Amino acid sequence: MMSSNISPKAKIAEDVVIGPNCYVEENVEIGSGTILEPNVVIYNYTKIGKNCHIFPGAVLGAIPQDKKYDGEITYLEIGDHTTIRECVTLNRGTAASGKKITKIGDNCLFMSYVHVAHDCKIGDNVILTSYVGLAGETDVDDWAIIGGASAVHQFSKIGAHCMISGGSMVSKDIPPYSLAGHRPSVYCGINIVGLRRRNFSREQIDRIKSIYNILYYSGMNRSDACKVIENEFEETQEKRVILDFIKNSKRGIIKCESSFTAEE
Repeated sequence: MMSSNISPKAKIAEDVVIGPNCYVEENVEIGSGTILEPNVVIYNYTKIGKNCHIFPGAVLGAIPQDKKYDGEITYLEIGDHTTIRECVTLNRGTAASGKKITKIGDNCLFMSYVHVAHDCKIGDNVILTSYVGLAGETDVDDWAIIGGASAVHQFSKIGAHCMISGGSMVSKDIPPYSLAGHRPSVYCGINIVGLRRRNFSREQIDRIKSIYNILYYSGMNRSDACKVIENEFEETQEKRVILDFIKNSKRGIIKCESSFTAEE
């Protein structure tokens, strides 16, 4: 820590480990048990939770890469038990968005060279693989995994328990529990392996699959398919998560693989 530049005004728990050549500004909070490897930069208005591990070259809390940003105070908040690997960049929020905060949940893993832009909201247990880039105001729900070198368009929403293949281009919303991929991304089925690993029952998985069969393979338009799902499926958490996600989607959800091929 002797060769690091740490503001005495920063709020740093006593047991935080700080490697050489780190830079920490004054309006920073770092929770107990967190480790900063060498050459980590943490700018103002950044809050980091407990037991995080931040690797060399990470830059946290830099001002947004957005021309609308005008020097206002905005924030980056990172939850507990999150690992941030080499050369990850996490930017603060913007006032123009109305959010003013980029927020990262607990138990996340951001692999090397990930970029998270201004005003993104990322849930718990999310994995962003190396070279993933999230544009501004992207939301990623709990347990989602995004494969390496994927790019996500601004304002996109990625549902809980999704798996997106490496090298994908996400320009529409990815509904919960699904597998998606390609450029542009399309629906490729449900994330059965991921759901089994998270102890979803066979009944739950079958229900999710049946809902998506209506949504993507029935030949009905999106609105009619949602009405059928609402009326003919029993009320469950999985059903409600899917329908609420579709209802609240502003960019529209991805097409399915077969219909995309046929139309394009």
